[in-house]
Amino acid sequence: MTKGPLVPLKMFLFSYYATNTIIISYLPLYLQYKGLTNAEVGWVLAIGPLATILAQPFWGFLSDKYKTVKKILLICVSGMLVASTIFFQMDVLVAILLSAGLFYFFSTPIGALGDSLAQRRAFELKVPFGSIRTWGSIGFAVSSLVIGFVLTNIGIQYMIFPYLMFGVFALFIATRLQDVQVSSEPVQLHDVKKMFSNKPYIFFLILIIFLCLTHRANDSFVGLYIVELGGSESLVGLAWFVGVISEAVVFALAGYWFKKYHPMVFVILAGALYSIRWLFFASAQSPFMVIALQSLHGVTFAVFYLAAFDYIARMVPRSLQSTGHLIFFSVFFGVSGIIGALMGGSIMEAYGGTTLYQVIAGFAFTGTILLTIYHTVIFKMRARNI
Repeated sequence: MTKGPLVPLKMFLFSYYATNTIIISYLPLYLQYKGLTNAEVGWVLAIGPLATILAQPFWGFLSDKYKTVKKILLICVSGMLVASTIFFQMDVLVAILLSAGLFYFFSTPIGALGDSLAQRRAFELKVPFGSIRTWGSIGFAVSSLVIGFVLTNIGIQYMIFPYLMFGVFALFIATRLQDVQVSSEPVQLHDVKKMFSNKPYIFFLILIIFLCLTHRANDSFVGLYIVELGGSESLVGLAWFVGVISEAVVFALAGYWFKKYHPMVFVILAGALYSIRWLFFASAQSPFMVIALQSLHGVTFAVFYLAAFDYIARMVPRSLQSTGHLIFFSVFFGVSGIIGALMGGSIMEAYGGTTLYQVIAGFAFTGTILLTIYHTVIFKMRARNI
């Protein structure tokens, strides 16, 4: 089996994460342009995680049941393009919230399905998962830099045009993907229920919320924080570019460092670095300091994501890989996203960005301690069959 079939997969991850950049980096600024307050921006951003909680397991189960990732991706990308066109036409808060729910229902599972496909193909071809996933980070980085300068010149109100451009390209590339090969029988609902009796899996998902909500709060409000400190749309794009380039480097080099220790060691390390990162953010006095600190994104998110993704792959059967990973996404981008968006919006509105980052630093530190206890006590007790 050759590595040639990986080219469409890499290009798909590149183009999808390029579209995702536009939403994550600039949607808060777009909503602010529409006249929404910071708290209302938080409500809209919380719709995405709420839809994620429902959408991720739903699409993951269909993928495992019908033993296809490619067809589910084609449905989701097509739905994303239609729903985004509707979403960007809305001006009233209620209409924005409703159309956002539809948009996120189709768009949020795409990243998890694409990464799940990448992980399976990496296993089949015996190549590092990070070497494939890094193309998503490159797409994110290129888009964040280029779109930032474009929107600074044409106006944030026109962000739908670059979004649709990358989205249509993602749909085209999705038709060229090589589907995953699954030899087991299609899963049934009772198979999925078994996952929820896996206590280490459930405990892990609960504990990582403490880290994930800090990441999601930053995703939602770092753009507004940069503007609060006197920055522009182009500086927001530059900040994301710096962050995601560091992420891409960590993913690309994963083959050299990742297998040396148990994945939980890297999860705990990432948690400790998250705590330090947010404290530095809280002390920022200018947008340029935030941009410089974004270089820590690679050693926090990329390390955490690779380790958590691998740890979950070890805990669930291969026949349930898509479901297991998409439930993880439901926690990362769903539950944690709701808490991060609503809490972050309220704190940002009342006290400003400095206080927000002080608070999430505390959450990250708490999560790191709890995950350390989990690894050293609960996990080891299970390993010894106590």
